[in-house]
Amino acid sequence: DLSNRKRYLNALSALRTLVEMRVVPVINENDTVVTDEIRFGDNDTLGALVANLLEADALVLLTDQEGLFDADPRHDPNATLIAEGRADDPRLAAVAGSGGALGRGGMSTKVRAAQLAARSGAVTVIASGRQPEVINRIMAGEALGTLLRPDQAPIAARKRWLAGQLQVRGTLVLDAGAVNVLRGKGSSLLAVGVRDVQGSFKRGDMVLCVDEQGARVAKGLVNYGADEARQLAGQPSHQIEAILGYVEAHELIHRDNLVVV
Repeated sequence: DLSNRKRYLNALSALRTLVEMRVVPVINENDTVVTDEIRFGDNDTLGALVANLLEADALVLLTDQEGLFDADPRHDPNATLIAEGRADDPRLAAVAGSGGALGRGGMSTKVRAAQLAARSGAVTVIASGRQPEVINRIMAGEALGTLLRPDQAPIAARKRWLAGQLQVRGTLVLDAGAVNVLRGKGSSLLAVGVRDVQGSFKRGDMVLCVDEQGARVAKGLVNYGADEARQLAGQPSHQIEAILGYVEAHELIHRDNLVVV
């Protein structure tokens, strides 16, 4: 459960110790006991989060295809292998598809995993697991499959942990001014910029921030529960004590506990 900060750090310590001992950890989601709330959904996503955790240089995803193609090679004989690209290139999602055999565990999940891995600066290689000695050849620098590079500098460890959380307890709908401040300046989220509060959450829970059209903007750990946040929405910070009778914090989400997504 990587959503728990203590367990996250314990997992990091255990994995680093194993790697230092030259032990290869084998990690898999336990489908028999996992709940939907904390389900990763596929091993591509889990692998990307482990790459973030360890600050790995590369994530290698093996599949039954030679790599990512510009069309489905099983149906289009003219499909061409994409040798290299940017992990955050929006065109890749369209190429990878979203359903059927290309859905869960397919190319679309591998593209999303590459985007996750890029947060910690890792490159991603999508290659065929049927190639002989494929891991050794990739490590030796041979060009196999599709190489997807990160487009931006790695984000800090705590921000990676925040960005990697799949479980959110509620949603804050932001006005245009708040969206611009978060995206442009990396500032804290103040109550005055919140238009609506959705869901049920407690202080310290992870919440999603969206714009008024529903597009994702940021995620963060909220300083007030849902009931308090509803009372504070749209109000300036200096009014917090008058509204609640106390001040837990002057911002709904402090910038240290917030990551733009």
